[in-house]
Amino acid sequence: MNIVITGASKGIGKAIAEQFAAGGHSLFLCSRGEANLYKTTEELLNRYPGSSINAMPSDMSDRKQIKAFSEWVISFKIPDILVNNAGSFIPGSIHNESEGVMEEMMLLNLHSAYHTTRAFLPYMMARKSGHIFNICSIASLNAYPNGGSYGISKYALLGFSRNLREEMKSYGIKVTAVMPGAAYTASWEGAGIDPERIMTATDIAIMVNAASRLSPQACVEDIILRPQLGDL
Repeated sequence: MNIVITGASKGIGKAIAEQFAAGGHSLFLCSRGEANLYKTTEELLNRYPGSSINAMPSDMSDRKQIKAFSEWVISFKIPDILVNNAGSFIPGSIHNESEGVMEEMMLLNLHSAYHTTRAFLPYMMARKSGHIFNICSIASLNAYPNGGSYGISKYALLGFSRNLREEMKSYGIKVTAVMPGAAYTASWEGAGIDPERIMTATDIAIMVNAASRLSPQACVEDIILRPQLGDL
């Protein structure tokens, strides 16, 4: 299968890329960090020489770069799976977060998925197949302290996922919203949290991979994962 993963250079995106690379699939990866992206690509190719991995540095909050990336992918293949993982977290509260945080969170966490999806949809719709994974958050379901505009953007991403799923049913395109709780990625390093207390990025990746392997007539609509001991 041909699989597009945004924000693929580290964390959950990298773990998802590794799961699909292990299956010998054809991957198209992007992230803002050029050095980490190419490092990840080289690492995966060395580990899984049976897979095909292409990478293009792209800032998915920039519509021009989304257009360039999507056209680059289409020049190779039409995606079978799109994983909208690009995003960012800025902690804060609505009443006192810095000016512009709302706009930045919406660009990175919602607009990126919206415009990337729209770039590939005409091809998937014409083919009448495809699977779109939107990496939301447990914050898409419940507000929590210090969530601020991040939480708002993730609520919106879940709403986008549900509306898109309804629209795409008749085209044979699945849409899965993934809502993980705390997983040990770079954003948790230095926070003093015991890695054993929270999930691994691989936990989320395994579930995405499993959901992608079901029959065409089955769709996992939502994936909710939390640490065994509960949210932090």
